[in-house]
Amino acid sequence: MTDLSAHERDALPAHAFGLPEQRAYPMPDASHARNAKARAAEEFNKGVLSSAEKAKIDRKADAILGQP
Repeated sequence: MTDLSAHERDALPAHAFGLPEQRAYPMPDASHARNAKARAAEEFNKGVLSSAEKAKIDRKADAILGQP
C-alpha cells in the first residue's frame, strides 16, 4: 500500500472514503480497501466504531475488491 500524502487525501472525492461524512478510511485502490477493512475491524473490537459504521466500511471495501 502506498502512502497518501495530505494533498492526495484532500483531493479524494467524498465517495472514495469508507465513512464519507467524516472523510475517514480512504479507499482509492484495492490495497487501501484491504487496509480499511482491517483498521475498521480493529476499531470495532476496541469499541470505537459501531457495527453500522463497520458494515458501511466493509461494504465499500468489498465493492472495490470485487467481493460479493
